[in-house]
Amino acid sequence: MYYIKKEFEAALKDAKTHEDLKQIKASFIGKKGRVTELFKQMSYLEDEQKKEFGKNINQLKNYIENSIKRKLDEINETIKRESLDKESIDITLPARKSAFGSIHPITETIIEIEDIFKSMGFDVETGNEIEYDRYNFEMLNIPKEHPARDMQDTFYINDNVLLRTHTSPTQIRVMKEKKPPVMFISPGKVYRRDSDITHSPMFHQVEGLLVDRDVHFSDLKGVLSEFLRMYFGDVPVRFRPSYFPFTEPSAEVDIGCIICKGKGCRVCSHTGFLEVLGCGMVHPNVLRNVEYPKEYSGFAFGLGVERFAMLKHGIDNIKLFFENDIRFLKQFS
Repeated sequence: MYYIKKEFEAALKDAKTHEDLKQIKASFIGKKGRVTELFKQMSYLEDEQKKEFGKNINQLKNYIENSIKRKLDEINETIKRESLDKESIDITLPARKSAFGSIHPITETIIEIEDIFKSMGFDVETGNEIEYDRYNFEMLNIPKEHPARDMQDTFYINDNVLLRTHTSPTQIRVMKEKKPPVMFISPGKVYRRDSDITHSPMFHQVEGLLVDRDVHFSDLKGVLSEFLRMYFGDVPVRFRPSYFPFTEPSAEVDIGCIICKGKGCRVCSHTGFLEVLGCGMVHPNVLRNVEYPKEYSGFAFGLGVERFAMLKHGIDNIKLFFENDIRFLKQFS
């Protein structure tokens, strides 16, 4: 054993690489190593000799294993030091540019819309995305079996709970909690079974409500005309008669096509105008449902955030907003 130990120490002293250590380990304590072979000689010894012989072999094996481990640490440290000595840092080189994120165009559009209405005195209210049928439909003058429900293909959780199809339920909840006058907008996510290049199953709306004494359709026209000009610039605005179950009278609002400047193009179907939102005077049944006094009246409106963003930035596919493609998003940095 003495000679084996000396041979091991000599071999270990000359070891310089991981491969050298691997070979040394195999030669001495591998399956066919010299120390391993010693265990086979125990069968020729008497019982009393076996105990002492086995003890010496184990001590030698432990010594070799620990020595190899220390040598491995030394080699790793040497390699690390040599690597660092070869490296150099040129402090005159320019730093790497950091990739900064940006506000998503949908969020940016909502903020811009909120700022415009805040400047007019509107508050901002938020509501529940999971809503009761009663608030989403019935209290908005859309009872069960009403044909207007076909206009909004709904995601139902059960018979009475659904993913809201518009942010109008927030109007009901606020009116039930606050006495008139009220004046606020309600931005948020809404859900409908609809998906193509201009529609998404989840999208964003901003709906607004103003209820006070002596509110007229002329007030609605003034507020929305000013809002559209503040958002899109100096564009023509027109109101067309329409139908919504929660407003009466109701109207859809168009602006002069910002693509062709009113000359007529594919986007505006060659009419020179683009429909951008719906509005109307709050239906008396809705005010009655929230127990507002008869002397109060009001107007409401709703718009699609994605549509506003697409028109303003010339985007032709709504799916781009939700694909998180950095090439698209960085254009809005």
